[in-house]
Amino acid sequence: MGRTTGVKMPSFCLNRIRPHARVRSPPVQSKNDPKTSLKNEDSGDVIKPPIGRKIMIVVDSSMEAKGAVQWALTHTVQSHDIVILLHVTKPSNQGEVTSKKIAPRVSEFLQSMKKMCQQRRPEVRIEVAVAEGKEKGPTIVEEAKKQGVAMLVLGQKKQSVTWRLLVTWAGNRAGGGGVVEYCIQNCSCVAIGVRRKSKKLGGYLITTKRHKDFWLLA
Repeated sequence: MGRTTGVKMPSFCLNRIRPHARVRSPPVQSKNDPKTSLKNEDSGDVIKPPIGRKIMIVVDSSMEAKGAVQWALTHTVQSHDIVILLHVTKPSNQGEVTSKKIAPRVSEFLQSMKKMCQQRRPEVRIEVAVAEGKEKGPTIVEEAKKQGVAMLVLGQKKQSVTWRLLVTWAGNRAGGGGVVEYCIQNCSCVAIGVRRKSKKLGGYLITTKRHKDFWLLA
């Protein structure tokens, strides 16, 4: 488990971000798999495998998004969870009929990300999803609600001191906090912004509704 430097680890890191991180549960299996259900030899009752959480990770081609995927796979995803890789696109100019078709480059990118996740965590079920919306923040929040996810993970960029002061002054009015801050404040599930601290120092800076840029040395 990660250590902090000069600061006591808050409860959210232990209870929500890395629940039993060292314990691996049986993977989710399909209904057709004969190993899906086991029988108790004494009673004959069918023992069903554990049902995992849905964890949504917002993905794009940025280094921040890739860092968020890596953090989630190594720090919070359990073997019986379902990971949903969400990519947000702008609405199609050709109407709703063609908007449901995923662009080839988007499909190729998502399949590449899915393959990478499967290589890192072959026991975890990986799904992909595409959502269209003019505003990225509200689109992500709505998709997370529709999918019924328990946790939302987003990559977060490093912002300047001036930008942070403006965000503090403006709050969430007119979306001044950016996409990650909007999702953290408005998502009904646990939403986490993740950013690598630096190659030299290592670790990640974690932002939630209660904590801002909390350093996890892991």
